[in-house]
Amino acid sequence: MNLPQPEWRVEPGLLPYPAALATMDARAAAIRAGTAPELAWLVEHPPLFTSGTSADPAELMNPAGFPVFDAGRGGRFTYHGPGQRVGYLMLDLDSRGRDVRHFVHTLEGWLIASLARLGVAARREPGRIGLWVGNGPDEAKIAAIGVRVKRWVTLHGFSINVAPDLSHFGGIVPCGIRDHGVTSLAVLGNKASMADLDAALRAEFAQFLTILSTKCKAP
Repeated sequence: MNLPQPEWRVEPGLLPYPAALATMDARAAAIRAGTAPELAWLVEHPPLFTSGTSADPAELMNPAGFPVFDAGRGGRFTYHGPGQRVGYLMLDLDSRGRDVRHFVHTLEGWLIASLARLGVAARREPGRIGLWVGNGPDEAKIAAIGVRVKRWVTLHGFSINVAPDLSHFGGIVPCGIRDHGVTSLAVLGNKASMADLDAALRAEFAQFLTILSTKCKAP
């Protein structure tokens, strides 16, 4: 099945979170109606926390008083802020195979392949959400994933830490995981810029779509 290529958009500046939610909802509805193409949207946000459908209020400390938004996605509390690449994916799983687990697994694989282009060996860990680097006391989370599917159109997506202020993560228990910290490309000594990460994501995007769409090609 030959599907149209999604639009690829990189948003300049720091995007207010309510504007992101409104744009995602409108675009997902238009995709379902057949009046707009799918969208891969890369953004940065000002410092804020988002809560998912499984968020535990006890995991929000927020000493800096950052705004907190109900994201409507799966998962728990997540931080977004400058120096972090956030990717929102509005893709039509009705056309690409109605398998949410396959979508999440393929999304993880896309991020792993993209980070590998930058010399970072990220991996999945059983029982944990997101992608991880390092071992033992140096093990830490480099990327978070949280998605929602509405009428078989995906919303939300992922975040990758390029060079954010990691102290801001101290306002929450990130994704409910207390025993492991978070890291960034900068902390790992990787000099890749946001533009370098975007280029790596773009380079691996076609393969991500090919793997994602294998479900709708099966006999």
